[in-house]
Amino acid sequence: MTHPKPSPLAPERATNSGPAAASAAVPAAAPSTITWPSAARRAAFEAWLAPLAAAHGLVAQSLRPASADASFRRYLRIDLAAGGSCIVMDAPPELEDCRPFVRVQALMAAAGLRVPQVLAWDEAGGFMLLSDLGAHTLIEALDPAAPAAAQAWYLQAVDALIEWQKASRPGVLPPYDEALLRRELALFPDWYVARHRGIELDDAQQNTLARAFDAIVAHNLAAPSVFVHRDFMPRNLMLPTQADMPLGVLDFQDAVYGPITYDIASLLRDAFISWDEEFVIDITVRYWEKARRAGLLGAASASGWGVDFGEFYRSVEWMGLQRHLKVAGIFARLTLRDGKPKYLADAPRFIAYIRATASRYRELAPLLHLIDQIEGVQEQSGWAFGRVS
Repeated sequence: MTHPKPSPLAPERATNSGPAAASAAVPAAAPSTITWPSAARRAAFEAWLAPLAAAHGLVAQSLRPASADASFRRYLRIDLAAGGSCIVMDAPPELEDCRPFVRVQALMAAAGLRVPQVLAWDEAGGFMLLSDLGAHTLIEALDPAAPAAAQAWYLQAVDALIEWQKASRPGVLPPYDEALLRRELALFPDWYVARHRGIELDDAQQNTLARAFDAIVAHNLAAPSVFVHRDFMPRNLMLPTQADMPLGVLDFQDAVYGPITYDIASLLRDAFISWDEEFVIDITVRYWEKARRAGLLGAASASGWGVDFGEFYRSVEWMGLQRHLKVAGIFARLTLRDGKPKYLADAPRFIAYIRATASRYRELAPLLHLIDQIEGVQEQSGWAFGRVS
């Protein structure tokens, strides 16, 4: 299951990258900056790294943390003697399976996306050497108060998404089917409601949630299927290091084959940054036009998606609702089970997304009422404008 998180290959602070770094002095970091869960894990890593250091010109003493991650894998940065750097993935095999990462990396590279190259992989040990896509994620270049400046970046992201979806074919990635949709939705009552909020839903409330989940799943399964990144958001997109480069794509190991609406919903209804609806609609309609021209919506022509943007936009909202309920549960689980409380601080953004979408659709009115009960929100009297059936 995907965990929204900071881009795993993005550093916590800026470092030199690109052509200028090749002539810069190679910085060294003390080995003590890296902690290991055991002496055996450290010894296994050093034994794996030693021959690679010679083969790739790695400066072993420069090894340092690159980023935090919500999973059990972590990423380290290591410098090259000739300039530049590589990324080391440390993924204990008893906790993480790197095979999906390698499989999806090959699919994305074949589709023409800029993704990390796998330079070396110790499958048994859980270590991987990757090319470094740079120092800055897309979210660093964005300001919610300046959507005009963000438009070009989002259009680049849309272009990458279209290329990824054009490469889609069934039977390659796991299906994003009803079972998976329902497992994800269950995270909301199990972790956000019961454990984070400490609320035990009564029978009527459980029935309300079950009916809402049935409607959400039915809407989302009606969408045509494509390759789905499953966490396609600005923290997982890397800024170019050269003017003619496209955005880099990270954190793709949980990719599946499922609803075409998922990734565009993830991109514009983000875990960590929010935009006014005018901007969201503008980028979504531009994506829709490109997807239509690419033939990606052909299977949905009977629904009107290919000719009616309004129908498509509503489907994106329903898919976003699925994601927001799931992520609220994931953020609660990260805090309560995994000891990573920083994610739960963004939960109010997802509750706001959920309430905004539920307020638009009459069939979701009971869900909105339930969310207000869970959040202790005083119900508003009067007419709700903008609701559609």
